[in-house]
Amino acid sequence: MTRRECVSNPNGVEANRFNGLITAFIGSGVMAEAMIGGLLSKEIMRPAQIIAADPLQDRCEVLKARFGIQATTHNREAVRAADILILSVKPQVLDRVLVDIGELGSLPKLVISIIAGATIAQISEGLGNPNVVRSMPNTPARIGQGITVWTATESVPEARREQARAILASFGQEVFVEDEHYLDMATALSGTGPAYVFLFMEALIDAGVHLGFPRRIAEQLVIQTMRGSVEYAAQSHEHPAALRNQVTSPGGTSAEAIYHLEKGGLRTVLSRAVWAAYQRSVALGAGKKVAHEPR
Repeated sequence: MTRRECVSNPNGVEANRFNGLITAFIGSGVMAEAMIGGLLSKEIMRPAQIIAADPLQDRCEVLKARFGIQATTHNREAVRAADILILSVKPQVLDRVLVDIGELGSLPKLVISIIAGATIAQISEGLGNPNVVRSMPNTPARIGQGITVWTATESVPEARREQARAILASFGQEVFVEDEHYLDMATALSGTGPAYVFLFMEALIDAGVHLGFPRRIAEQLVIQTMRGSVEYAAQSHEHPAALRNQVTSPGGTSAEAIYHLEKGGLRTVLSRAVWAAYQRSVALGAGKKVAHEPR
């Protein structure tokens, strides 16, 4: 295993933060793969600087073939080699992983968690390491369009914070917040947000098919409408209500559709869904179970 290798990058600045450093991903699912892709495509790290741990040998082989990185089925092997740890396992197995890693995850390593609900205190105590960054990315990171909310305690040095910022910015935008309680909010809003968008998209496509469009055309119309609307909102800097009013003529089709959406309680249902996701995130961090509403 090559442990120390300098990185050359024409843009240089971010790559220089990681000269000679090894980063280990503990858990190598969708988000970890997105992060690895971002780090390599931005030339922030080289493949030899990344090692991924996953319990499935087949998954390790896929990652090695796709990215040219190192991969192992043993968490401790990856952690022992690393200067930076990125925890990306499922919340339900975190405690077991922390016990497995143990003292190998202690100072001076930087630990970055992308695990929903997992608190800084939980990870710091489990590893005996105060250098913990908690973050919440989302799945558009897979195409470099994610957004990640993150925080760190005062014990994390500025140089380590800048390393975390560079890693999290490699697959989209990053937003730093001072207070950790915002992370549970971010989990409910932006972390889970793509699921809301995809459900709305699915429902709109199905409505188009119900009207009589072939599904292929309905999908094209809906996806481009959403893409264009989002980009329009981003470029206009106007409030969404103002943009909606621009397309809602008195007595017109948009006004009729909006009336039925409001009458059906769209805002209330969405607000309740986000609040429920927030409560779930808090409960995961506290190790509690949250009762489901009857279905």
